[in-house]
Amino acid sequence: MKVKTKSKKLNKAWLNDHVNDPYVRMAQKEGFRSRAAFKLKEIDEALHLLRPGQLVVDLGAAPGAWSQYVRRKFAPKDGGVGGAAVGELNGTIIALDLLDFEPIEGVQFIQGDFREDDVLAQLRDAVGDRPVDVVVSDMAPNLSGIEVSDSARIAHLIELAIEFSQQHLKRDGALVCKVFHGSGYSQLVELFRAHFRVVKPIKPKASRDKSAETFLVGIGLKRAGVDAASQQAD
Repeated sequence: MKVKTKSKKLNKAWLNDHVNDPYVRMAQKEGFRSRAAFKLKEIDEALHLLRPGQLVVDLGAAPGAWSQYVRRKFAPKDGGVGGAAVGELNGTIIALDLLDFEPIEGVQFIQGDFREDDVLAQLRDAVGDRPVDVVVSDMAPNLSGIEVSDSARIAHLIELAIEFSQQHLKRDGALVCKVFHGSGYSQLVELFRAHFRVVKPIKPKASRDKSAETFLVGIGLKRAGVDAASQQAD
């Protein structure tokens, strides 16, 4: 009984925090599927990563708030007004997730596990030979509570995202990945530094204070990458 009572109290506290969260309220007001949209918004406004006309790959996309944000960035501005959730789209967004994804106009969605070869092949087919401008990843494994095991699962997803970026990202492109402070964090920072010329750790204000999550942004691949100019010449 004590365990159930404690669980109920925790659930009630979480629900209270969620209902009163200003970012939850803003998401509801602005039509975003989750408060996560404001995390990407803060990162983008700090580093100016997203611009109309780009090809963006959204990994771990469900429920779709990041794709929604990118989609609104790609909505053509008329008289200074932009950010439309529907209508014309200047850019390409490819989203992938293991979970169901309610369609977003103009966003191509692939359902499957990024760790599986056949799913990765679908993503590569969708990208084709087009150079990717930005890869954003909100992927996170199901956490077991065993720190060493969880760190290994997180690191594996980051490694796969970097590998995909090496093969498809423009040389001056960017990768945004969710990571967690704790065991293995410093190794992930070093992994980013080994592959990107510029590495920025960012903890958006929209991330809850109690959360261990933060984001690593890598800009400009040190090696590999797609040379858009040479592709166009071909």
